[in-house]
Amino acid sequence: MSNLIEEIATELLEAEESKQAILPLTGRYEELTVEDSYAIQLHVIEQKLKSGRTIIGKKVGLTSKAMQQMLGVNEPDYGHLLDDMKVEDSQTVSVDRFLSPRVEAEIGFVLKDDLVGPNVTFLDVLMATDYVLPTIEIIDSRIADWKIKLVDTVADNGSSAMVVVGDKKTSIAGLDLRTVGMNFFKNGQQIATGAGAAALGHPAHAVAWLANKLHEFGITLKAGEIILPGALSKAEDVCSGDTITADFGVLGTVSVEFK
Repeated sequence: MSNLIEEIATELLEAEESKQAILPLTGRYEELTVEDSYAIQLHVIEQKLKSGRTIIGKKVGLTSKAMQQMLGVNEPDYGHLLDDMKVEDSQTVSVDRFLSPRVEAEIGFVLKDDLVGPNVTFLDVLMATDYVLPTIEIIDSRIADWKIKLVDTVADNGSSAMVVVGDKKTSIAGLDLRTVGMNFFKNGQQIATGAGAAALGHPAHAVAWLANKLHEFGITLKAGEIILPGALSKAEDVCSGDTITADFGVLGTVSVEFK
């Protein structure tokens, strides 16, 4: 199995580099388990670290019931965020960097303390949070036509591509993130709304899940890392010429333009 894991990891790396999508893994390797797919993801990340990349954070995906039902799963997944994936607020990104990009609005957490599983709670997350900020995650799939199941997206680093990070840093003291609203705009037209409760009832629950899940792989959430706890509405397609803005009210706004 280790040879197959390396083989698929290489295939995914080449797909990302060449912008040529690959056929779904689940259709070709029925024996692949979710554990195998995490091993593939970690192998991909290991290769990127060897090439000089650094880890700046982690992301949780599939936190909404709608997305879980769509893929027939009952738990979220996760991916890694690397230094070359970070985009500053209001920057322009070339669509040529992606195969089939989509965007999601999320409340980003930045930690002041490490979070080490396996028994991390919602309250531990709140205590360890330095501040929150508005983010837009750009997701992409190296799997053709987004025909993904859990094994596909996990192997493909949680379908991660980039994260656009807003400037405003907000302390969570006295804030109920469940009720923080989000308005999502494409080219000035509202396309979605959401609230913090969309991410497992409270985004801090998603971060706690992640810290505990990562313990299974000997990985911790580290102080200074950006943690994306899951989208507040469904993913939206984007193409060249689109400007996307997420307005989180008290947490501020973040935007990105595609060319």
